[in-house]
Amino acid sequence: MRSWRFIILIAIIALTCMGSLYTALTNIREAIKPNDPDGAFLFLKLFTVSDGTLPSFAVFISFLGPLLGISLGFDAINSEQNKGTLSRILSQPIHRDYLINAKFVAALAVIGIMLFMLGFLVMGFGLIAIGIPPTAEEFMRVVFFLFVSLFYVAFWLNLSIFFSIRFKQAATSALACVAIWLFFSVFYNMIINLVGKALSPSAWASDYQVIAYQRFMLNLLRFAPSELFNEATMTLLMPSVRSLGPLTMEQVHGAIPSPLPFGQSLLVVWPQLTGLIAATVVCFALSYVSFMRKEVRSR
Repeated sequence: MRSWRFIILIAIIALTCMGSLYTALTNIREAIKPNDPDGAFLFLKLFTVSDGTLPSFAVFISFLGPLLGISLGFDAINSEQNKGTLSRILSQPIHRDYLINAKFVAALAVIGIMLFMLGFLVMGFGLIAIGIPPTAEEFMRVVFFLFVSLFYVAFWLNLSIFFSIRFKQAATSALACVAIWLFFSVFYNMIINLVGKALSPSAWASDYQVIAYQRFMLNLLRFAPSELFNEATMTLLMPSVRSLGPLTMEQVHGAIPSPLPFGQSLLVVWPQLTGLIAATVVCFALSYVSFMRKEVRSR
């Protein structure tokens, strides 16, 4: 059951990624514009270009990545307990934390292999189609994008493992994970919009008040893991992005629309990367502590 679930999910993700690659290849000529600062990074457009019929590769990872993490972790512990194998494993002369560590590392390895396989598959097909090899900077940007995707999916994996420890039934843990995913994907933006309308400054507000309001709303949005992932992805795959926050006219005046070097783009998204890694570590710590304190009885 577990293997079939994973095979079906990876087939869906692979097919959608191939669809986004086909869309990018058929529209990459229209995506190149004369004054586009990202025009020199043709290879990165394979991951971001879309004509509206199908989302881009990065958007697919943002939407389907959490489902992959949830599917690999929602029954990691409670299924073992319901089958009576958890007490047998823990009765062996091994440390108790070896089990939770192995559950996480094994699932993370599978996710990492799948993400890098799809990423390099897109790069390989793109190389064959456009005939232009990626530069060293483009390659590093794609690799770091895949690492960010890995941490993003790992957050949902750890969250699902935590619920598999807290709930005895796999259906309950799966429902809790999907509910949180739907909340951040759909309802959280609705709530933020309502808060934004209630707190929006008046037409006579100063520039400082408007910028403070925009920064406050942006910080509220960043509580969603998908927002952190989207900001990091946008900056890594679009080198022309120079800031992720509101800017005044004085800051914009005189700025040259040129792409940032890879190191500078990494500095821009470092807070987002730190937030994703911290959320992943916190979820794993909660899972670890809950499992170490969990009472396991034989059936």
